[in-house]
Amino acid sequence: MKTVAVLVGSLSRGSLNRKFAQSLGRLAADRLTFKFVEIGDLPLYNNDLWENPPEPVLRMKREVEAADAVLFVTPEYNRSFTPAIKNAVDWGSRPWGENSWAGKPAAITGTSPGAIGTAVAQDALKSVVSVVGMTLMGQPEVYFQYKPELFDQDNSIVNEDSRTFLNGWVDRFAAFIDRVG
Repeated sequence: MKTVAVLVGSLSRGSLNRKFAQSLGRLAADRLTFKFVEIGDLPLYNNDLWENPPEPVLRMKREVEAADAVLFVTPEYNRSFTPAIKNAVDWGSRPWGENSWAGKPAAITGTSPGAIGTAVAQDALKSVVSVVGMTLMGQPEVYFQYKPELFDQDNSIVNEDSRTFLNGWVDRFAAFIDRVG
């Protein structure tokens, strides 16, 4: 079974995107293993820190490198993805010649109470993911509108239409990883 490094762009304890990512992980459990990569403890990127690299940076790079693929789950902040994700991408792409992202199959998703989910944030993140050498799954896209009634108290997806749609996305992501990875 393939392992997916999951980076959640929200650092909030009650993050809808973390809950959504966990729900996807439960749906995918028979096809993919989700490994959540902590990015909240990364210092802001500073090239000078490579003289004595911070352990959280080295840990994140190891976890990404050990995975077969990467999934970014991002909220939308001011019509873009979060600074936490940008910071993680910058750390992972350096130092020169040690890009942890290179060649990784990747996907982007996210959720929001808004009608278009995180469509604009995902679109902005696509260019960054591609420039650091990941191979991005372009279709299908998931712009998921978060509605509490779609989930149970354990945050599992209980709405059958949503389960069917998201299971189809998981199937496509798993096939993409097999094909590209």
